[in-house]
Amino acid sequence: MSELVTGEAVALELQPARLPSRALAVLLDLAVVLVAYVAVSVALLMATASLDEAARTAVSIATFLLVLVGGPIAVETLSHGRSLGKAACGLRVVRDDGGPIRFRHALVRGALGVVEILLTAGVVACVASLVSARGRRLGDVFAGTLVVRERVPAARVGFVPPPPPWLAGRFSGLDLSAVPEGLWLAVRQYLGRMNQLDPQVGYAMAERLAGDLAERTGAAVPTGVPPAAYLAAVVQERQVREARRTFGGGPVTGQGAAWPVVPSAGSAGPVPGPPVERRGVGADAVVSVERSSGEGPATGFVPPA
Repeated sequence: MSELVTGEAVALELQPARLPSRALAVLLDLAVVLVAYVAVSVALLMATASLDEAARTAVSIATFLLVLVGGPIAVETLSHGRSLGKAACGLRVVRDDGGPIRFRHALVRGALGVVEILLTAGVVACVASLVSARGRRLGDVFAGTLVVRERVPAARVGFVPPPPPWLAGRFSGLDLSAVPEGLWLAVRQYLGRMNQLDPQVGYAMAERLAGDLAERTGAAVPTGVPPAAYLAAVVQERQVREARRTFGGGPVTGQGAAWPVVPSAGSAGPVPGPPVERRGVGADAVVSVERSSGEGPATGFVPPA
């Protein structure tokens, strides 16, 4: 994935299109444009048969510019970067910040496309796309655009487990502003797959992630709290804060089921638990909250003795 940052500082995960899919989309677009160009040229040739040679030459040049150059520019502008070939291949042209393109972007792409694609048979565009880290041709570089994939294979979705009730609301005072998105992603991936891991490996990963998270928040992992349970509780706290920012601080309810109300540590009142985040990375089944015997380190959630 390629991380793009919008003007509102929102990170977007977009997958840039590579050369094979882009080349196929260009070939489809060229086939349509060439058919239209031949049809228009034949019609104009018959209509201007009575004109002199200079007039017919001027009409031919105008037809070339309007159909082969102006046509793709108009289509990309009106479709917001989704021409017929790109639509067939599941691609779209977007700005560098992930927004839809406008006329000026399509104009720059179309003007340089005449040189990159039409006059050089696509050689310049292929070389530029292979050299670019995100597969951009020169038209994309000068226009500030990027061709991305709209249809991405769906990942197998698992569930990030909620923390045990005895940890609900315990980390409401943590400062989470310094935790990077990459670390949140790694924690969610671990929680979604921890029951698929070897217990020793899973416990070591949980300890490492918990240490990284504690270092970023400036607060150590509480004594007696398993690393996996600590990770789930901090992720839940982040979800609660995001939900309150989104919905104006109202009560947070689960998706189709009510959450139990449990007392938080250091608080006299009950704290409702938040909903489980339904984003998953790799697991098919719901991760269970379990740990039976004391053999080996635990990757599940266990209350302290």
